Amino acid sequence: MTKSDLVEKLSESLTNLTKKECEVIVDTVFLNMKDALHRGEKIEIRGFGSFTVRTRRAKEGRNPKTGEKVAIPEKRIPFFKVGKELREMVNA
Repeated sequence: MTKSDLVEKLSESLTNLTKKECEVIVDTVFLNMKDALHRGEKIEIRGFGSFTVRTRRAKEGRNPKTGEKVAIPEKRIPFFKVGKELREMVNA
């Protein structure tokens, strides 16, 4: 499902809102989620899952072309953990 599919489904469900208004709603939700993760906060959606930010430690890698060692700095990455209800629905 793409973002435009999500907007389409929302506008079908909420017939009193236009597609443009639904698009603003979806964009606002995603923007607030991105901002929360940027601040290091956890996002939990009951029955769906949770989003957190994890830190990957710095490590040493290799350039595959030359074989030379390369320092890979520490970085933060978003992580999604699926909720129990969604996991059971997918596996049913």
